Amino acid sequence: MTQTRPVFFISDGTGITAETLGHSLLAQFPDTRFRNHRLPFIDSPEKAEDCALKILDAAIESGTRPIVFNTLVDPEAVAALRKADALFLDLFEKFIGPLESELGQRSTHTAGRFHGIAESQDYKKRIEAINFTLAHDDGVSHADLKEADVILVGVSRSGKTPTSLYLAMQFGIKAANYPLIPEDFERNKLPAELMHHRGKLFGLTIGPDRLSQIRQERRPNSRYASMENCLSEIEAAQRMMKREGIKWLDSTTKSIEEISTIILQEVRLDPSSY
Repeated sequence: MTQTRPVFFISDGTGITAETLGHSLLAQFPDTRFRNHRLPFIDSPEKAEDCALKILDAAIESGTRPIVFNTLVDPEAVAALRKADALFLDLFEKFIGPLESELGQRSTHTAGRFHGIAESQDYKKRIEAINFTLAHDDGVSHADLKEADVILVGVSRSGKTPTSLYLAMQFGIKAANYPLIPEDFERNKLPAELMHHRGKLFGLTIGPDRLSQIRQERRPNSRYASMENCLSEIEAAQRMMKREGIKWLDSTTKSIEEISTIILQEVRLDPSSY
């Protein structure tokens, strides 16, 4: 049986940076099983020593050497952490030194420095985008659609809501979304509320097998989830988007991150301006 390798994501903040990069690297090794441990807010040598003990316990339990992705900036905390026997991938150490040399100045080595950004105008814009996106989810409201940066359209359960929220949270983009429903296909045209914002529309489609699977989890054995209905809706939606000149992509095998990146490029949205 393949052994499971313990992996630790350790940070003086939330740990999101360490975990995101760590997962991206580990994904390159699909034949290895990993057991993840996330240890955030390790902002003192004492807490780092506790982490070192947990790493040691994990090594004994698993019989393998743990892997540690670490974004600690306090040298004393780093030294305390390294008392454990593990493969340490110090993400700040890899990048801070070259940046100091290039910029000709010393880093502040301040723990949690990034989180001061939370008070910036950028943060406020993201909150506004999230509120807008929640208020315009699933076609609930047509008010103020002129403020939307992008409006996602597609059949129900094709990935519009999670993509909209990701765009809002990650990039501060006001993303509304509208489900194309059988009534729209019977009329054979887009809802009137969307016709005024054609330039902001972007479509999502999905494979019928996957759509049926997702809908079965929501409404088992219903016509809504049947393969026949899913295929019919998808074909009708694609015909409509093609006729209306709406750019669209298939979300079946793509992650939310991939979908969002493609939308940013296709709709020519610049995240730096939000």
